[in-house]
Amino acid sequence: MPIRQMKESSEQHLVIKTHMQNSINQPQKHHKTAQNGKGPPQPLQESSNTKTQNQTSPPAKNRGRRRGRGGRKSDQGDVCMRPCSRPCTVVHKPVVNPIGDLLSTTSTGPIETGKNVCEMEMGPGFPTSSKSLSFARRPGFGQVGSKCIVKANHFFAELPDKDLNQYDVTITPEVASRNMNRAIMAELVRLYKESDLGMRLPAYDGRKSLYTAGKLPFAWKEFAIKLVDAEDGIGGPKREREYKVVIKFVARANMYHLGQFLAGKHADAPQEALQILDIVLRELSTKRYCPVGRSFFSPDIRAPQRLGDGLESWCGFYQSIRPTQMGLSLNIDMASAAFIEPLPVIEFVAQLLGKDVLSRPLSDSDRVKIKKGLRGVKVEVTHRGSVRRKYRVSGLTSQPTRELVFPVDDNSTMKSVVEYFQEMYGFTIQHAHLPCLQVGNQKKANYLPMEACKIVEGQRYTKRLNERQITALLKVTCQRPRDRENDILQTVQNNAYDQDPYAKEFGIKISEKLASVEARILPAPWLKYHETGKEKDCLPQVGQWNMMNKKMINGMTVSRWACINFSRSVQESVARGFCNELAQMCQVSGMEFNSEPVIPIYNARPEHVEKALKHVIHASTNRTKGKELELLLAILPDNNGSLYGDLKRICETDLGLISQCCLSKHVFKISKQYLANVSLKINVKMGGRNTVLLDAISCRIPLVSDIPTIIFGADVTHPENGEDSSPSIAAVVASQDWPEVTKYAGLVCAQAHRQELIQDLYKTWQDPVRGTVSGGMIRDLLISFRKATGQKPLRIIFYRDGVSEGQFYQVLLYELDAIRKACASLEPNYQPPVTFIVVQKRHHTRLFANNHRDRTSTDKSGNILPGTVVDSKICHPTEFDFYLCSHAGIQGTSRPAHYHVLWDENNFTADGIQSLTNNLCYTYARCTRSVSVVPPAYYAHLAAFRARFYTEPAMQENGSAGSGAGHGAKGTRAGESGVRPLPALKENVKRVMFYC
Repeated sequence: MPIRQMKESSEQHLVIKTHMQNSINQPQKHHKTAQNGKGPPQPLQESSNTKTQNQTSPPAKNRGRRRGRGGRKSDQGDVCMRPCSRPCTVVHKPVVNPIGDLLSTTSTGPIETGKNVCEMEMGPGFPTSSKSLSFARRPGFGQVGSKCIVKANHFFAELPDKDLNQYDVTITPEVASRNMNRAIMAELVRLYKESDLGMRLPAYDGRKSLYTAGKLPFAWKEFAIKLVDAEDGIGGPKREREYKVVIKFVARANMYHLGQFLAGKHADAPQEALQILDIVLRELSTKRYCPVGRSFFSPDIRAPQRLGDGLESWCGFYQSIRPTQMGLSLNIDMASAAFIEPLPVIEFVAQLLGKDVLSRPLSDSDRVKIKKGLRGVKVEVTHRGSVRRKYRVSGLTSQPTRELVFPVDDNSTMKSVVEYFQEMYGFTIQHAHLPCLQVGNQKKANYLPMEACKIVEGQRYTKRLNERQITALLKVTCQRPRDRENDILQTVQNNAYDQDPYAKEFGIKISEKLASVEARILPAPWLKYHETGKEKDCLPQVGQWNMMNKKMINGMTVSRWACINFSRSVQESVARGFCNELAQMCQVSGMEFNSEPVIPIYNARPEHVEKALKHVIHASTNRTKGKELELLLAILPDNNGSLYGDLKRICETDLGLISQCCLSKHVFKISKQYLANVSLKINVKMGGRNTVLLDAISCRIPLVSDIPTIIFGADVTHPENGEDSSPSIAAVVASQDWPEVTKYAGLVCAQAHRQELIQDLYKTWQDPVRGTVSGGMIRDLLISFRKATGQKPLRIIFYRDGVSEGQFYQVLLYELDAIRKACASLEPNYQPPVTFIVVQKRHHTRLFANNHRDRTSTDKSGNILPGTVVDSKICHPTEFDFYLCSHAGIQGTSRPAHYHVLWDENNFTADGIQSLTNNLCYTYARCTRSVSVVPPAYYAHLAAFRARFYTEPAMQENGSAGSGAGHGAKGTRAGESGVRPLPALKENVKRVMFYC
């Protein structure tokens, strides 16, 4: 297939500057790296001690060969990185040198990693080359854990033995709608299949590409296609449109290349061939159902369920073809989505407003709500009998229908809308007090009375759902594993791929059986609690445990706290009782918690949040003679609007106050479990630790316990659909307590709208006094680790959340380079080895128990057991990935997390990274359950979500909020990149897990 050239600008470039004749693409003869001879983005400064490097780093060319199937590595690549049996004592004593290298050491000097050194510079845009490095290869398969068989919603697809050809399609005049394009091409196939197309049945992507199994009789041909507008109805005049379609041969897909890739003999996936097969298998479903992304929906699959406010849920299925170790696989999963109910517009408006609109006039706020609800929605007219013309709503008139007039001729003769519809169509407008819909563009807007319009069926609702709608949608989507499996199998049978004419044409055969996959159940780790508790350690059972008879391993002291009650329904005596119970629970759990607040519980109105917070701080400071308040408890109404966000923003960016919010429903119904969970959250917010892994205390975690290791988590959250100018929020957290790796510090920043690359990982700026100054989140967190532990990190593990497969190369190139530069800015030759892992939850692979009746193979919810890991058959043919279901199910079908190791300089075995990831999932601070995503990535997501509240309220309303650094770094100033900075977090907030 042809190679598609990437668009590039003068700013989108990748420049590799080499040292010692080394580059990423050309490995050194004597100093190969572990990644197939391709070197990583390397440190900014060349090591001054090449001799030391050569002595301490063994030849890397054999490292991959030493790792057999699940076997332990015989060499870690560096003497100081081998697992140690000694206690966790520290030999490096840090000092700060005169030039500010905060990570320098006095005993051994900078760590040498034995890696070749080069310098990479990247422009502000994406790199033009995504092939300048290869991802980590699978080092073998895991062996730890008890083996079992699970079923996956993957269906084996047999590769076609036919030549697949691509043709370019040009339609004139150009059509924006993919549906119209498809209609034109369907008519072309109907007319010319048996003649000009040589009996070929092509598959079409709806845009520019047509695919065939075998060549067409021509290399270039032009067709004239006439289409009748079906929307004009039966009785009225029909409009006929003519299109010119040019089909031109482009290339033949290399199916041999795909076969070699699936066999593990070729590194790069032939995306064009995969895309053709995907389009072929989607062709029939596209005609049958309503396509949305990679999913298909229909009201016929299952009866739609009302969600409220004019919305309903449609059931459907997701479908995607994927390369796996078993060959090509068709991934099928059930799906649900919100659609606009095909109601008469007046009925939709009544549901949207929640009131009768036929007898009452509309308020200004009603008009705004209707305008937002209907803008962009397609409606069809109902006043013209069988003629059902369709229009897209562009706005709403400010005047009622009875007051609307418009010119009917060049002499500016005016006629009212009411008169026009009566005379033209014999349609009497009954509800002239309502406004009209505006359709068309602003220059030529048409008026349509609401009562003459009905919403067209099959329109996906893309805006934000309210809590009631989300709850209703979750009830529809929440399926027990057995039910979901049955529905998936039923979907495959209904799709009847063996009868699909397109699948037959292209020679694709799909199995109707779920893939059986060998899995392993990793053991739960032992957890360590405080020695003074009755239970000093704990082995979780089926992903759960509790705090009974246990005390936090590092319980903090809270001497000065206060409480504000923002809920009118909570009486002072009830609030006082709740606070007393919570204080007792904190004490029982291992904290030193003062039973009495500094001042009496303060009652305040939600709209006076800032005034109330400052009053309480002032009163508390006076009572304690200048000592700062340590903790604020806040009781909030259950439906508190913006109160929660306002309180967190003020406390964390203005006052530097740690807060814990509690909803009034929990205050009234005090449960021990709720109080225990709140006490866990309070302890980590104050800087404590609830539990740690016993193996961490005993220095038994491979590639973590041996040398100071920092574990990062990073995520970017994007604004919802429709918020076109809101910033994306990035967050990075990092462990601060080696060797335990339980306590994290977090930083947040806002950046350009929908920008996935984290811009503030590393940055430089010019200072008039100091010259070029370095900063950024990685650098700040490395320094924070050094201050907290007295060590400099000698190994980096980086869990990156929220990256789609199409962005792997860009994110790895950009962010690994930023990590390198941040390290090099702290100390010459400081380049700790990095393992970069992408964490994905938004995928559609589901794992089911092989036998749903076997209670020993499922948890209470019927899901697979926590700790179930899969790294074969349905995983990537050659790259280092695995699925891990680390949590116990509660309701519905559990979704395993997908971990993809993109870069690994620490040479993890499959067992090493799988066990580390699973064990970390038991250290999540907010509950006594193992969680579904590794905690550093989870914390980064929470921190990014929290930072959304930091945008100024006024900016949120008008949508002009910009981005910047929320961590107070000096390098980001308002307007520097055309975006607005977030307010800086206070120093005492940054150091703790404020987002918990």
